[in-house]
Amino acid sequence: MSVAKPQGTMLGHPKGLFLLFTTELWERFSYYAMRAILVLYLVDQVGKQGGGLGWTQADALSLYGTFTALVYLTPLIGGWLADNFLGQRKAIYFGGALMATGQFMLAAPHAWFPGIETTVFYIGLGTLILGNGLFKPNISTMVGDLYEEGDHRRDGAFTIFYMGINLGAALSGFVVAWAYTSFGHAEVINGKEVFINNWQAGFFCAGIGMLLSLVIQFLFAQKLLGDIGTVPAARLERERQAKLGNVRKEPLTKVERDRIKVIMVLGLFTIIFWAGFEQAGGLMNLFTNEFTDRYIGTWEVPTTYFQSLNAIFIVLFAPVVASIWIRLGKNEPNSPVKFALGLVLLAIGFLFMIGAVVEMGGDASAKSSMWWLVGAYFFHTMGELCLSPIGLSMVTKLAPLRIASLMMGAWFLFVAAANKIGGVVGSFIGHGGEKEEQLANAMAIFSGIAITAALSGVILYFMADKLVDWMHGAESKHHNEAEALEAEIAVTAEHEAIKR
Repeated sequence: MSVAKPQGTMLGHPKGLFLLFTTELWERFSYYAMRAILVLYLVDQVGKQGGGLGWTQADALSLYGTFTALVYLTPLIGGWLADNFLGQRKAIYFGGALMATGQFMLAAPHAWFPGIETTVFYIGLGTLILGNGLFKPNISTMVGDLYEEGDHRRDGAFTIFYMGINLGAALSGFVVAWAYTSFGHAEVINGKEVFINNWQAGFFCAGIGMLLSLVIQFLFAQKLLGDIGTVPAARLERERQAKLGNVRKEPLTKVERDRIKVIMVLGLFTIIFWAGFEQAGGLMNLFTNEFTDRYIGTWEVPTTYFQSLNAIFIVLFAPVVASIWIRLGKNEPNSPVKFALGLVLLAIGFLFMIGAVVEMGGDASAKSSMWWLVGAYFFHTMGELCLSPIGLSMVTKLAPLRIASLMMGAWFLFVAAANKIGGVVGSFIGHGGEKEEQLANAMAIFSGIAITAALSGVILYFMADKLVDWMHGAESKHHNEAEALEAEIAVTAEHEAIKR
């Protein structure tokens, strides 16, 4: 809902798109830089002049699950505030300022707050969550608002936008690793000299990224976006509908009820997928740090580099996967089958993690090859590309228009639940026990997720025909291959814009 459209184009798109691209790039850099080191910071030993908080792995992973769950819940509130009171522009400013503040609070050295560093950490994390709720749902909405209804460029815009998202996510793992290692120091603990990573330097880099995002948006928004995002959209829409006399309540039809059933069923399966997938920033991150041989010659690959693999694989393979679906033509699998395939690919990824544990032979002093991790992240990303775009696409296709926002909110509740469950599952690695015990627990977790994901995929495959019947023709096929490819990638892009 804009009063005045911005002027000027670049590469055939409004210049405002590239402002939003840059804004989101640095915001995603900030978030993923923090996410890459959060669990590592929590479990790292406490030094005299830095280090981590010295938590058990179980406690750290439990908090990680709660944090990522809230990251999905607060945008529901932030979107509502923007639509009804603030407008998207103000919501982004407020949200960005809160997120930058939260990152810098995490970056505060322990010496500044002796005895209450954990309290400061909690306040910083809470501020970050609140800011995310205001920022995240509104930046991608503004991308759509740059284009009039039916503008064919919209699909291409989201493709460009998601490249920015993944570029920021990929860059974060490399930069944050440079920060926490370069500014670390050696320290004698219990008679042994150990290297203390400067996690605060990593959080500081994340704060700088968020500050860049905010400043860029503040300086150029009015010039490049015009009035887009300045007026609360839902309030204007309600007023328009009231004037037209279109505000009425109708009972759900049988077709609508069947379609809602599809959303609910796929929602249950999406919990299983994301609970496994989100081990990436938690349990798999710890496994990388503790049990993986990360040396190439004499150089040790920083743990956080592996957190960038998902974003890199998405950029490389999203067009490939989209092209495969299109080239299959009439043989392209339906959405529930793609969903099932995503679960099976997730299971295959965890087979690589099982292989990593088996290679160690139960010896916690041994190390597994880093290539097991690369394989796991690759298959998890392939599963994500099969499954995750389908979820949001199905909600928009199947939900009755008058309750579409409610159904989208329900979908994010599924994802939030998945993140919390994922944290609880990862925490079963143990409360600071012996390394052998932790390794055995990790094996049980990887095996359990692999079996659950594979069985779920098989069950969903056999349910697919019934689910398609309940869709009542909601799935449509494109006839023009080029347009279909662009639309397929755009679906992935829109999901990335909201999911990440």
